Amino acid sequence: MSKDFHLSYAKRRYIFFACITLFVFVLPFIRVNDAQLFLLSFDKSRVDLFFTKFDMQELYLLPFLFIILFLSIFFLTTLAGRVWCGWSCPQTIFRTIFRDLLQTKILKIRKNIQNKQNEPKGQILKRALAVGIWCVLALIISANFLWYFVPPLDFFAYLKEPSEHGVLLAFWLVIAIWLVYDVVILKENFCIYVCPYARVQSVMFDNDTIQVIYNQKRGGVIYNGQEKFKKPKEEGALCTGCEACVRICPTHIDIRKGMQLECINCLECSDACAKVMKHFDESSLIEWRSINSIKEQKRVKILRFRTVAYLVILGIVLTAGVLMSGKKESMLLNINRTSELYKILDENEVENSYVFLVQNTQNKEHAFYFEVDDKNIEISRPSKPFILKAGAKQRVIVTLKSKNENLIDKDLLKHINIKAYATDEPAISVQRQSTFIYPKR
Repeated sequence: MSKDFHLSYAKRRYIFFACITLFVFVLPFIRVNDAQLFLLSFDKSRVDLFFTKFDMQELYLLPFLFIILFLSIFFLTTLAGRVWCGWSCPQTIFRTIFRDLLQTKILKIRKNIQNKQNEPKGQILKRALAVGIWCVLALIISANFLWYFVPPLDFFAYLKEPSEHGVLLAFWLVIAIWLVYDVVILKENFCIYVCPYARVQSVMFDNDTIQVIYNQKRGGVIYNGQEKFKKPKEEGALCTGCEACVRICPTHIDIRKGMQLECINCLECSDACAKVMKHFDESSLIEWRSINSIKEQKRVKILRFRTVAYLVILGIVLTAGVLMSGKKESMLLNINRTSELYKILDENEVENSYVFLVQNTQNKEHAFYFEVDDKNIEISRPSKPFILKAGAKQRVIVTLKSKNENLIDKDLLKHINIKAYATDEPAISVQRQSTFIYPKR
């Protein structure tokens, strides 16, 4: 490992932040077969997953998504601690944009990004300008969030008629106001006091979890449990007591005291220490490693029981999700019986009535009709196919009639299979089971 390796952590985070931001912003505009990668649309009662449209009645895949999400979080936390917080969390990205980009690089309100402990004073106009710019960005970010619930084209169309879409505007403004309050006023207190992840992750750590660790073997002891030393007392200890790692910490902790819940794995402290240690031809005293790897002077043990177990479970859930997604039906059909069990007509004809809820989930209109797998039962109503537009639903009263007298003596209830299909495209079809009831002799 090169001694200036840790100098690249900040740059790598910024590049990663830029990639995530671009990906999240552009993703809602990418459509395949008029479907997004992910969309949860309440006004259209529709879910898009992996560029495939699903009706709200087909939400059997959502449990798989939630399981995959939580298992991924557990796996990443067990492997690399709070890596999500420092490298992917929107809160961290937003604070970096506001504090490091707007306040420091662009408006020069802060002298440099090496001191995050002291809040800027004075410069009221510049600080107000920074908040104003962030308000605009908050509106854009809030809109971007809503695009995963309202497609972008619909969102912009709804904005042209604000009086008819007050709920959407309210959500948009409330989310933007929250983002301004969170980034400008709440700041890293969100990570320390509000976010539950820090408390949850503590039970997932073990001695092989990759963490931000001050190497006492090289740097020396600063906290001995009773008092704090400005500089280590041990001979040959490398820590200079400059506290550059403390000043740069966005959550205001001293990593030399050991791992703390407030640490978000941003590795700012490691970069700061690396700059100081470079003058002594040494690498950073703050390392991104596990406790065991530092003690044993070995590489981090990535493949161990807990991580392998999470990977195996993840693989099983992913496989099950892929298999289930392949069973998506080309149309939807729900069958309910009416309150009248049966009706006896002339010549011992028996009639059963049903309510079919048919939905066309395709992108164009089709003509639909039904058939029954029993040759003794025929469809008396409707007498001809009916047309459904793309995405439309329709309730259809269906009447089935049987006139085979022998069955009346044998069966009171007969199981039947009903097939609904598009007459102009028979491949679009679905089958459901139901019952046909006969009267007692």
